[in-house]
Amino acid sequence: MTTLILLRHGRSTANTAGVLAGRTPGVELDERGREQAAAVVERLAALPIAAVVTSPMERCRQTVAPLAAARGLAPVVEQDLAEVDYGSWTGRKITDLLGEDLWKVVQAHPSAAAFPDGESLAGMQARAVAAVRRHVAAARAEHGEDAIVLACSHGDVIKAVLADALACHLDNFQRIVVDTCSVSVVSYTELRPFVARMNEQSGDVASLVPKPKQDGEQAHASDAVVGGATNA
Repeated sequence: MTTLILLRHGRSTANTAGVLAGRTPGVELDERGREQAAAVVERLAALPIAAVVTSPMERCRQTVAPLAAARGLAPVVEQDLAEVDYGSWTGRKITDLLGEDLWKVVQAHPSAAAFPDGESLAGMQARAVAAVRRHVAAARAEHGEDAIVLACSHGDVIKAVLADALACHLDNFQRIVVDTCSVSVVSYTELRPFVARMNEQSGDVASLVPKPKQDGEQAHASDAVVGGATNA
């Protein structure tokens, strides 16, 4: 199986200001965000990451820069992992948006939410899922079945990808929490994905290192482990 690490960008100046940054240019990591990005290098040191993919937004490119430099990898900018196009909501204070009728739709029925002069959340999910599957397939073809790909994106984008991996309707994606610089992990097999981690901000990732396969194991890579995994 090929593993996708979903990394949300570190804390940004917009996060602390309570502003819906969207695709506003020039939104960068704040001091805490830069610390979080630097810590990612050590957190993921055990993993043989084959490729790094990032949203074009500055805060994402800044987040992956230390890791990519440490690994000698050139991050691939993927437009389809960009933040949601919030249209005319972009740059507005979150507190000012709470009274909008659309806010209730975004919270309770996001599959029907389309931002004025922007995109729909359903459209965002479709392009993001297609993008991560495309990069997973490319890494598998170039580096082998056990390749690990890291993709840095945004909260709603990562939540949408996780909802797809969980076979969870987009209307439930607001139940998923993805904090700044958190790591979520999805392993893709021929038949279906497996969600291995969600919203992890610390902890040992050594268990994600590909292990030598036993005879016949590859043929059943899409099967769930009956009774639960041993992690041995």
